[in-house]
Amino acid sequence: QVQLVESGGGLVQAGGSLRLSCAASGRTFNTYRMGWFRQAPEKEREFVAAFSLSGISPYYADSAKGRFTISRDNAKNTVYLQMNSLKPEDTAVYYCAADKSPYGDYARPDSYDYWGQGTQVTVSS
Repeated sequence: QVQLVESGGGLVQAGGSLRLSCAASGRTFNTYRMGWFRQAPEKEREFVAAFSLSGISPYYADSAKGRFTISRDNAKNTVYLQMNSLKPEDTAVYYCAADKSPYGDYARPDSYDYWGQGTQVTVSS
């Protein structure tokens, strides 16, 4: 069982930055694939970023490439999402997720087993 708690969301102007954190419980944190998703009002939850199995080459949605960076600190059981050059269309609730299996599709929400409660990110124009 893994419990995930996100933090770091807020209101920021377009072009600004935020760093989201996801603190995980459990001793086996470093064996899970970790990902970030987001959901805007009346839209489906969409993939943002995730680690590859090796943790060396992360995956990013096209909308996140060049602006967002996912990282993890296994000693702190924490995953981060650094978001730069934010746009109004980035406004959403951001969720971190943990996947027990290395075989799931990293971009599909239903591949993940555990979810945090989400943190709101609002980007004003």
